[in-house]
Amino acid sequence: MQSAFPHQRAIFRIAPATDRGSPFVALADWRVLRLPPCAGRGDHDDRGVTIPAKLRCVLALAGAAVSALRLAALPAADAAECERVVIVANSADPDSAALAGYYAVARGIPADNIVALPLPTTETITWPEFVSSVFNPLFAELASRGWIDALPSELTDEFGRRKAMIGGHRISYLVLMRGVPLRIAENDAWKPVKLPAGMSPALAFNRASVDGELALLAASRPPVIAFVPNPLHRQHTANGVLAEAVMRVARLDGPTPRDARALVDSALAGERLGLAGRAYVDIGGPHQRGEQWLESVAAQLAAAGFDLDVDRAKTTFRPQARFDAPALYFGWYAWNVDGPFLAPGFRFPPGAIAVHLHSFSAQSLRSDRQFWCGPLVARGVAGTVGNVFEPYIDGTHHLDLLAEALLRGDTLGAAAYYALPVLSWQATLIGDPLYRPFARSQEEQYAERAALPAELRPHVVLRQARLALRDGRADEALRLARALFRETPAVPVGVSVAQLVREVEGPEAGVRALEFLGLLPTYAAIDLGAVRSAALLLVEWGAEGKALALYERALSTPPPIGEAALLEEAIQLALKTGQAARAAKWQDRLVALKPAPAKPPSKE
Repeated sequence: MQSAFPHQRAIFRIAPATDRGSPFVALADWRVLRLPPCAGRGDHDDRGVTIPAKLRCVLALAGAAVSALRLAALPAADAAECERVVIVANSADPDSAALAGYYAVARGIPADNIVALPLPTTETITWPEFVSSVFNPLFAELASRGWIDALPSELTDEFGRRKAMIGGHRISYLVLMRGVPLRIAENDAWKPVKLPAGMSPALAFNRASVDGELALLAASRPPVIAFVPNPLHRQHTANGVLAEAVMRVARLDGPTPRDARALVDSALAGERLGLAGRAYVDIGGPHQRGEQWLESVAAQLAAAGFDLDVDRAKTTFRPQARFDAPALYFGWYAWNVDGPFLAPGFRFPPGAIAVHLHSFSAQSLRSDRQFWCGPLVARGVAGTVGNVFEPYIDGTHHLDLLAEALLRGDTLGAAAYYALPVLSWQATLIGDPLYRPFARSQEEQYAERAALPAELRPHVVLRQARLALRDGRADEALRLARALFRETPAVPVGVSVAQLVREVEGPEAGVRALEFLGLLPTYAAIDLGAVRSAALLLVEWGAEGKALALYERALSTPPPIGEAALLEEAIQLALKTGQAARAAKWQDRLVALKPAPAKPPSKE
């Protein structure tokens, strides 16, 4: 998207809509943008207010709490950028203020950069509440401190927002703490009597994310209906008046205050250790646009050397799927979190990025079971993005661009705004925007792998092997992989090594590489996903008898989750290979698990 537009007028562009469907349909290409009256950035010093004594105490406690994170040298975020982060907390919520202090100390953000305002304590607020309790007070405070270069006026626009002459801002990120409202409900009274020419009725609503509205805090007061284009979309640097008017917004939020704080810890650990683990891409959603994004994500992650599973079934990843060490997850399309994420004790590795594309993935962040963003945060993810209301597919983060920006080394915040096409809409970014998942290169990680935790080390070696294979060094790839399995003879490692062996030496070699599974007397519950993956590979490679033996052993003890699905797969394979008696035994067990539904009452 171009960043140079004529000043002081609305811009409309009309084009046919595509990929329509429900509930995730494409945006009509209607755009409206109102521009700031003048260019440039403010270069004023911070005229900050005095931090209250209570908040000083919070900061001191936060300093002690994060001291453990400083035991090893961290790749520091850019100091100048840290100094330009403004933290917004809800002074009516003690946990919000405590989180602000914790984050400030952890990232070296000056205490004077914390803005604590008395805000509503509910996730969803009305437009009048947003304007009077959030937008106007925050604008006034940031202007008084010199963060926004503005001459405020006592006049207001038709929605009650304070007018001002705005010359720019010097904020790198506005980071909202848990306790700051999440979304703004529809206000029917503010809908126009007549829609602007070319506007689709599907866009004629004003419900929005708080984050999306605050992104335009330093711009001229835009319309409240529909959206405005994001001038940072697909731009590597923020150039021009439009881009400089945008205020990038993120939030540290989740089901509990502890979950929100863990976002900071996970980001710092991810930078210190380097992002290590497997990658998972769940394709098979309802619209071609999203499918294209996710196919691109899968290709990018494979090219980056990640040990990767791609699920192209119409369902999401099943509970019995392999899902160990998910450092990167991109998928769609279910209303609520499901599958392996609900396995007992499931946690993401340090620094993980996980995104599930759904219209209402961030409808609330207070549940660890409903929607997606809250549950992902509750399970230890470092960063995710989502939508508080229906954004339509074109109005959400483009996942291919998000992956592209992260892999090239961008911060989470920069990557999110690179991938987001519109503002004043439905998106939210959850996580430390300063977090750089690939701050440490693969070369650094591999050279220093001995210092990594034992559970992360194999993934760094596997990635090194896959990069060698990508670059045509097949012998080196095999040597690294086989040496790794001798050093770490774990079931998931062995399955990943077998996949690599098959790619180099063919199916028969892959089958031989999986023979170790037949030597194990039992399988630990945590390894059942990898065992199932091995069984599916054996079927693919023509060793159906060996696959059936794996199912037999995996089902010798009832699995903690996914037993019915494993039985169904085993029954199909047994019937296919002529093992009728074995199939009948498993069928009886399946019937016991899934009793027939009760008969409806008689009409007599």
